[in-house]
Amino acid sequence: MSDVLKSSQERSRKRKQLLAQTLGLSSVDELKIALGNNDLSNGSNLSSTSFGANASVVHNNQRSQEADDVTVSKKTPGEIIYRDSSTFLKGTQSSNPHNDYCQHFVDTGQRPQNFIRDVGLADRFEEYPKLRELIRLKDKLIQDTASAPMYLKADLKSLDLKTLGTKFDVILIEPPLEEYARAAPSVATVGGAPRVFWNWDEILNLDVGEIAAHRSFVFLWCGSSEGLDMGRNCLKKWGFRRCEDICWIRTNINKPGHSKQLEPKAVFQRTKEHCLMGIKGTVRRSTDGDFIHANVDIDLIISEEDEFGSFEKPIEIFHIIEHFCLGRRRLHLFGRDSSIRPGWLTVGPELTNSNFNAELYQTYFAEAPATGCTTRIESLRPKSPPANSKIIRGRGGRGFSRGRGRGR
Repeated sequence: MSDVLKSSQERSRKRKQLLAQTLGLSSVDELKIALGNNDLSNGSNLSSTSFGANASVVHNNQRSQEADDVTVSKKTPGEIIYRDSSTFLKGTQSSNPHNDYCQHFVDTGQRPQNFIRDVGLADRFEEYPKLRELIRLKDKLIQDTASAPMYLKADLKSLDLKTLGTKFDVILIEPPLEEYARAAPSVATVGGAPRVFWNWDEILNLDVGEIAAHRSFVFLWCGSSEGLDMGRNCLKKWGFRRCEDICWIRTNINKPGHSKQLEPKAVFQRTKEHCLMGIKGTVRRSTDGDFIHANVDIDLIISEEDEFGSFEKPIEIFHIIEHFCLGRRRLHLFGRDSSIRPGWLTVGPELTNSNFNAELYQTYFAEAPATGCTTRIESLRPKSPPANSKIIRGRGGRGFSRGRGRGR
């Protein structure tokens, strides 16, 4: 018997004892009668707090939930006793006293993030007409100024990135991490051929710093385990400072269930991934409006995960990048046919064709290296106050600007 199972059974035993004391029972055996459940078994119960436990744990856990979730000892006529999340309801107006999203996941496989509202690109700003107009205008400007999509099929382990001949404003890196192979070894092929996974030493050796412009940004997908630390090491070596962590929360509304992608010896299911953002050079939100538009999007993506075995990332990451950085020289490393996009140069070994021409690509940005901005966008977009307008608050709520007398 594994240590995890022994530990879970011991926690379950203690919880039953505590429940028996709470209900005023003399022994654990009387729980069967008090709860109206004659199928209670001591040997197969695990803790209900193991949110995201693997499938075998979930099946063994079902019976213990009936004992753990009941908060009354006697049933009066007309009274409803909730033993699980079968009557689970959304919102604070629920008649279910538990309303436990974690327990609902254990019972049904519906992840808690499935119940967050207005997460899609279409309805996110439904109640904010100015932000909705801002997004519409920016998307139109990005579409009008986007260069023709280019793509290059190449092995990034042998490709010299400097041969691309361009310094890029934005670099999106989507490496096939070994973490994905550990979580889902059955999908370690692509097109019938073995998929090549990269370890962090190989990612670290990518010459990203040499192709980054003097002020630029990098977005590195780093999984959800050791990549959070190793990704920071990569940014540091490439000459970037970590400035943001974009988190992708994966929903499973279309196919609820307990994920098959589990790390070895895992107790919890991971339902999120991280994309680290790094900055190179000096870029300030308050003064560099020609290059960045901050505060347009948030650092959270909530979207449905693809089918089992897919390594596709949410398309929203492209929208976040394009809304934020006005630079038009955009590079996507480890891209695929499905990620080819206007305004981007896509490079990766899984592409099926190439049309990249270095000289032609450079001509796209000779006259306009940035998308620019319109008067309407400038008036709508959220702005940070300029640095020289800081106010020092004094006693009584009055204040004065630096270098000026009080009250002026």
